[in-house]
Amino acid sequence: QVQLVESGGGSVQAGESLRLSCAASGYSSSNYCMGWFRQVQGKEREGVASINNVGIAAYADSVKGRFSISRDNVKNTLYLQMNSLKSEDTAMYYCAATRNTCVRWGGSDWYVSPQRDMDYWGKGILVTISS
Repeated sequence: QVQLVESGGGSVQAGESLRLSCAASGYSSSNYCMGWFRQVQGKEREGVASINNVGIAAYADSVKGRFSISRDNVKNTLYLQMNSLKSEDTAMYYCAATRNTCVRWGGSDWYVSPQRDMDYWGKGILVTISS
């Protein structure tokens, strides 16, 4: 049974950093494309960053240059390093995985696949940024 468990969320001040982790179990994450999504109440869940099994990463425009996604296939863990956090980064953050692609080429850059492309989801973790 595939399980994804997020950790590392919390409350910080604007400008500070947080590192989210997603521990995967029940499968070998090295064969999966994985990503981070976030959702604010009343809004659609949006893709933040994703990384495929060969290390190609994609980011939402709103986090480029501030967030960095990485994976450790030995530890079966996905990470999201979030720097220079802003109040608008406040959201529930979800880890997700798929055996298909979650990093797509848009002609000039890679972009994060939409949530409908993901097969497995964690329960989410809250990140709150105060200004």
